[in-house]
Amino acid sequence: MPLPEEIEPRLAGLRGKIGGMKSYLDLDRHRAELARLEAAAAAPGFWDDPKKAQETIAETNAHKAVLRPYDDLVARLSDAETMLELAREEPEGAARESALAEVGGLADAAEAAFSELRMRSLLTGPFDHCNAFLTLHAGAGGTEACDWVSMLLRMYTRFCERSGWALEMMDETPGDEAGLVTCTFAVRGPDAYGHLKAERGVHRLVRISPFDANARRHTSFASLDVVAELEDEAAVELRPEDLEVDTYRSGGAGGQHVNKTDSAIRIRHVPTGIVVTCDAERSQFANRKKAMAILRAKVYEYEEDKKRAALERFYGEKGSISWGNQIRSYVLQPYTMAKDLRTGHETGNVQAVLDGDLAPFVSAWLEWKSAGSPRIKGAADA
Repeated sequence: MPLPEEIEPRLAGLRGKIGGMKSYLDLDRHRAELARLEAAAAAPGFWDDPKKAQETIAETNAHKAVLRPYDDLVARLSDAETMLELAREEPEGAARESALAEVGGLADAAEAAFSELRMRSLLTGPFDHCNAFLTLHAGAGGTEACDWVSMLLRMYTRFCERSGWALEMMDETPGDEAGLVTCTFAVRGPDAYGHLKAERGVHRLVRISPFDANARRHTSFASLDVVAELEDEAAVELRPEDLEVDTYRSGGAGGQHVNKTDSAIRIRHVPTGIVVTCDAERSQFANRKKAMAILRAKVYEYEEDKKRAALERFYGEKGSISWGNQIRSYVLQPYTMAKDLRTGHETGNVQAVLDGDLAPFVSAWLEWKSAGSPRIKGAADA
């Protein structure tokens, strides 16, 4: 049972954090805009222009989407503070213990709601709400690296399941002995890109190799590329003359039709050299449509990076997938630790991370970016 002197500092600290939200959520502006839009909706003749009316309603809902979670959080905290005062007045006994237990539950719920709202407030990018395309590539390490790609695919599959997102495999190339050389998959769900963009980079694994008869320690590398699925196809112009399209037969299991028909698609964007493939569908048309969506997203990301003269997010320009370029290390031997070399966030429970517990790393990265992305001293040597 929590004690009043334990709960009170938690509630006071949460009250301070919630107060600080007012500025970076720009609540006053949202309330003023909401009042203006609601007044417009109540005016005579509002539905005379249905298109404009729908736009006004959509804008109203957008402001409410910011204000409602904040107001709910404030109400939760007020309930917890009120319940704490009532619990203090109860005499020692079962009733007091029950009231304090309820206060503890209210405090837990308020803190969880604050964390969720804080996370959402950090997703300010123009495409953070979009779906995402992810591509894993094996780097230095041979068969070890291919197996590492499979482990990462499993990790992101579990993370997506926890987040309530759907994952669809688009293309994969098996390794010679084990694992995958590369794979591309789509993740669809609310704010998928906003969260998964934190994972873009080179991932390093240190472990005792299951493929080494002498049980030696090996280091493997794999890279993850993350791009947003563009909702507006007009955002990127892909001219037919800039595309080289090849068809081929899908490999692996898949039935008689897949094995005998050139249903798989490979598209190369000549100006940038970007190549995408898709063999997930039995239909060549369906594979082409998905490949074009991935290509459009990658070309957009490439052009945006080129404009910023900071080609960190496009793997052709960020150096080799090897030592010195990693964003995160996963060490299983001689000790256990997963550490993000950008933010400094780390945990000793590597297995939980490999089982999809990535939320703390994503949260730390979003906070780090919000703070201006300061470099972690000595991170390159970690």
